[in-house]
Amino acid sequence: MLPNLLPLRHRVEAYRRKFLVNETENLFMGSFESFAAAEAGAPESKAVGYSNAKAAGELYSHQIYFYDYPGLFWLARSFDEGMRRVFDLGGHVGIKYYAFRRVLPYPDGLRWTVCDVPGVVQTGKELAVQREATAQLDFTTDYTGASGCDVLYASGSLQYLPQRIAETLATLAVKPKRIVLNTTAVHPERTIYTINSIGIAFCPYRIQHVEELWAELRDAGYKRRDAWRNEGKLIEVPFVDGGDQPYYAGCCFDLAG
Repeated sequence: MLPNLLPLRHRVEAYRRKFLVNETENLFMGSFESFAAAEAGAPESKAVGYSNAKAAGELYSHQIYFYDYPGLFWLARSFDEGMRRVFDLGGHVGIKYYAFRRVLPYPDGLRWTVCDVPGVVQTGKELAVQREATAQLDFTTDYTGASGCDVLYASGSLQYLPQRIAETLATLAVKPKRIVLNTTAVHPERTIYTINSIGIAFCPYRIQHVEELWAELRDAGYKRRDAWRNEGKLIEVPFVDGGDQPYYAGCCFDLAG
């Protein structure tokens, strides 16, 4: 209770110091008018964005977390329905491909493509060779490669992308049959642009108005099959109006008709 008795300016400054030196926590700071403004407002003491190839292999664990299971369920359903082409938008070095294959029998003919920034993609390619995964797993830096895929999968990545999902879909010649989102940062009332500390870097971050996100997918021609909250995975933007209301969510939308 004592820290909350300190003057607000002292609490803000103490949190800022913690944010700047953070190495292990998932922290957020500030509110900005746009994604670009958040990027421009990031502290200069660390890199901005996910392009650190050296740390890419160790940044995330290839394990299944409790909040992964809704996405895992819909991928399993997709494979049962004969879908074979997965486009993993912002999939880093293939972390979910490696995690899920331990519990989910991958079908013959599966092609899992990860799209990420160049440095991360290079590390992902090297790891795929080492782990003998190249028969199913490949990488690209071009998100238009999602055109014609069966499943567009995005786990914890939409919030880091400068373009919204509607903008991505608008560039595709052939829209994906299914969209599965998981651990997407949303807000019940409005969109907040902030900065996320991931330890090795600061990243601009969009917490999108949840109804606006669902509307974007409907307007793109999709019908909702399912939606959920990733309970237990916490997110808060301290000292920002409404910053205690964001949460992580996911969904499954199918192309109508």
